[in-house]
Amino acid sequence: MLSFLKSKKTSEPASQYQQLGGEQGVRAMADRFYDIMESDPRAKDLLELHPQPLTSIRQKFFEFLSGWFGGPQLFTAKYGHPQLRARHLPFRIDIDMRDQWLLCMYQVLDEQVADPLLHMQLKQQFTRLAHHMINTD
Repeated sequence: MLSFLKSKKTSEPASQYQQLGGEQGVRAMADRFYDIMESDPRAKDLLELHPQPLTSIRQKFFEFLSGWFGGPQLFTAKYGHPQLRARHLPFRIDIDMRDQWLLCMYQVLDEQVADPLLHMQLKQQFTRLAHHMINTD
């Protein structure tokens, strides 16, 4: 989708959720993220932090991304405020974990986000988010 498209209901610019193709596009991003994590040996340590099978975590990630991108607040409706840093405190997240997470997410962006401006915006947002999650040296 083109980033300058307008929302059908208002004259507001389309949300990132809309630009990514709504539910279908955001779900594809969440699923591809975990596909990469499962298949890329460079993300092995990150994969080991996640409960198996990945079915429920894929759904939660989709629900989080839906709201984070300006779509339906699915995660918040089910679980309350995301409080990402607090929810991840039980896990050791260092620079290596951050980099493995970003490796997977950057690949998703490269594969699925063709619009250069949206790609850059999302890359910056995910980079800030991943850096914020570091909780150990």
